[in-house]
Amino acid sequence: MNSNNAAYVRGVGNTRYVKKADQSVEALAVTAIDAAAADAGIAVSDIDGIIVYHGHIGTDEVIAQLRLPDVKLRAIIDIGGASAVSALQMASLYVLNGAATNVLLVRAIKGNSGPRKAKRRSFLPSQQFRTQLEYVAGCNTPAQRYAFLCRRYMHEHGLTREHLAEIALAARAHANLNPDAQMYERTLDMDEYLSGRVIADPYWLYDCCLETDGACAVVVSAQPGTDGQRPAVKILATEEGHADPPDDITNRDPFLHVGLEKAAARLWDSISLGPDDMDAAMVYDCFTFEVAHQLEAAGFATPDTIGRLILEDGIRLGGKLPVNTHGGLLSEGHMVGLNHIVEATRQLRGECGPRQVSGARHVAITGWGNLGDGSITVLGRHDGSA
Repeated sequence: MNSNNAAYVRGVGNTRYVKKADQSVEALAVTAIDAAAADAGIAVSDIDGIIVYHGHIGTDEVIAQLRLPDVKLRAIIDIGGASAVSALQMASLYVLNGAATNVLLVRAIKGNSGPRKAKRRSFLPSQQFRTQLEYVAGCNTPAQRYAFLCRRYMHEHGLTREHLAEIALAARAHANLNPDAQMYERTLDMDEYLSGRVIADPYWLYDCCLETDGACAVVVSAQPGTDGQRPAVKILATEEGHADPPDDITNRDPFLHVGLEKAAARLWDSISLGPDDMDAAMVYDCFTFEVAHQLEAAGFATPDTIGRLILEDGIRLGGKLPVNTHGGLLSEGHMVGLNHIVEATRQLRGECGPRQVSGARHVAITGWGNLGDGSITVLGRHDGSA
C-alpha cells in the first residue's frame, strides 16, 4: 500500500515496561488504550475497529473492558513479530475505505510473569517435523532456530561478535534515556556483555530480547486529528512478505532469504524515498543479529557494508542511522514490535527528549515474524510542507 491516499497514526500510548506487573493483562491494556485515545484526541468510545495479535488480549475482551458501543470490525494478524507493522496496512485499508473511523492496534502481555513462550500455541504448519525431528535434537526455541541464521551469516560475510555487541550496547544506551524502558537506569558495558551466559551459540544472554509485562496501543485514522500544535504522522507505505518456504529455516535455499527482502523491494518501488532518506529505523530486534540481517534485507546495507554501518557510520543517536532509539525489544520491552511504531511516531513529532533524532522526518519500521515473515513501513512527518 503506497501513500497516494494515506492514513495516519493519530494516537499512541503505553504503560511502563517492567519485568513483573501487579496489574492484570486487561488492566494493562486499558491503561495503554486510554493513553492512546487521549493522545489521538478522541473518546475511547470512538474506537470502532480493533486489530490484535493472537495469544495476547482478545478483541472481545477489549470491547468488554472498554464498553465499546459500536465496533464495526475486528481482526487478528498472526505472523509473529511482523504482525504489528502489517496491522498498519490493514488498519489503513479499513479507515480509507470507510469500514471504520478509528482502528485500534493493541498489545497487552505478561510475557515474563504470565504464560511463557513455550506454553503458547503455535499456528505454524509442519510442526510435526519440528517436534519429532528438531526438538529431540535440542532445537526447540527461537534462539536455537535463529542461531543457525546468525552463524551462517558470520561464516559467509565476516560479521563478528563485536558487531553483535554494538547492537546490544546501542539498544541499552538508548533505553537508558527512556524512563518507560524495562532497562532504564540499568547500564550495559562491553565487559558485562561478554560475561553473559551462552543461550544458543553465537547468541549469549545480551543478544536476546527481553520478556516483558506491559501494554501499548496505536490508533489509526483517515484524518490526522484537529491538534494543530504538533505534526501529523502519515503512513507513507507498508508491505509484507514471506520467506520460501515460510514454515522452515533449516531446509531453506537460499538459507538466509527472508520475507523482508520481498516486502522492502516493493515498498521502495512504491514511494519516492529510499533507505538513504530515512532519519532513523526501528528494527525488530528479537536477537542482535536480526537487526543486521534486516538492515541488509531492507536495503540499508549490503553484506559488505553492514559491519561498517554498525561500527563506523553508527547506529546510535548521532550516527548515520539511529536504530531503535527507545531501546527496542532488547532493552525497552518486548511488545511484539508495536512499541517500535509508538517510538517512531513520537520521534516524528519531536517528543523524545534526550533521545530525539534531530529533524526526523522519515522513519522506517521493520517486523520479523515466525520463521522469516517480514514487514516494513515508512512513517513520515506531515506538517504541511512534506
